Amino acid sequence: MDLRRLTSSLLFRVIIAIILGIICSFFFPDWLARVFVTFNGLFGGFLGFFVPVLIFALITPAIAGLGRGAGKWLGITTGIAYVSTIVSGFIAYGVSQAVYPWLLADQQAVEAVDIDEGALAPFFSIEMSPPFEVMTALLLAFAVGLAMTTVKSDTLYKGSRDLERVVMKVITAFIIPLLPIYIFGMFLSLGMNGNLADTLVAFGKVLLLSVGMTFVYLALQYGIAGAVTGRNPFVAFKNMLPAYATALGTSSSAATIPVTYSSTLKNDVEVNVAGFVVPLCATIHLAGSMMKIGLYAFAIVYMANIEVSVGLAIGFILLLGITMIAAPGVPGGAIMAAVGLLASMLGFDDSQVALMIAAYIAVDSFGTAANVTGDGAIAMIVNKYAKGRIPAAVAEDDEDREDLDAAIGGEK
Repeated sequence: MDLRRLTSSLLFRVIIAIILGIICSFFFPDWLARVFVTFNGLFGGFLGFFVPVLIFALITPAIAGLGRGAGKWLGITTGIAYVSTIVSGFIAYGVSQAVYPWLLADQQAVEAVDIDEGALAPFFSIEMSPPFEVMTALLLAFAVGLAMTTVKSDTLYKGSRDLERVVMKVITAFIIPLLPIYIFGMFLSLGMNGNLADTLVAFGKVLLLSVGMTFVYLALQYGIAGAVTGRNPFVAFKNMLPAYATALGTSSSAATIPVTYSSTLKNDVEVNVAGFVVPLCATIHLAGSMMKIGLYAFAIVYMANIEVSVGLAIGFILLLGITMIAAPGVPGGAIMAAVGLLASMLGFDDSQVALMIAAYIAVDSFGTAANVTGDGAIAMIVNKYAKGRIPAAVAEDDEDREDLDAAIGGEK
């Protein structure tokens, strides 16, 4: 990656924002810090308003588009990808319940952080009520998307794609450029509230745990793929290492598709199967991202003493698996699609959501690498049963996402 591409990437800008936020927290006067707190309040309010629209606009055509594919193998592959994603979430929840009581025992600091209290209160605030709730957006997107697969209306489908392009434009032209400022304000607030050190130590442990768990889950995926296909899982995983390394360097599942495709063929996956499964899973299979979001979210739940029942956690994971369909169209991968659920189901406030975004982006490439490498395992399983039955795939037109890739430096 050249210097210009590096400095223009979202990851680089977020890292700089975190560093500057920490440094400035030591000497910024309260009045100046309140300027950024005011901005964070306004930007966070806009996100609360916009996220339901985003979910509806991105998920609806995605579901409708899935129904225009290759019949039953589309459904089977989609089902495997969804199960893989939510199982990753269930494992993340189980690990959090087993590990966090001792890993984060002395760092229950998030509940003390409130960017709207004391000297860091905003100068003013504006209420931005969303047009509908997040759950309404999810249900509406799911219902309309499924209905469009039956109605087969080209006009309605094109209209949903036009709405998707409008929302993508708002993301690329407004949200992404301002996101580093939002992260800066959050870390500035943490520093000036005196909770920065504890929060960084606690989340540093969670970051390392999330990276390690993506490898554990990849081992599980390839163990299952090896058992189903009769191939050596270690050899199969070794053949996928070029895809893992490429995704690690680019943080882009789309840019990694050619390498993922080539690596998948080394595992004796039929050309037509690889050509169908790899591009599809690059859009809908986000097990690595789910692992990270799950571990981060339940870490904040633990540190903030938020009451989350087992049933609520299961519901959160199941719905998050659906919102993952929209993940390729939002900044920071899946995290922006998850914002609505984090707030509406888990009760996260603006500072906790901002912490989630920063933590997610910090190790985004590891999640993306786990996503695309897991695609190879799914391709092996589908190939076992679909070999010779899937026609040659036609690459999906991704023109509408080129601006997004350029804006964020490429990411899933």
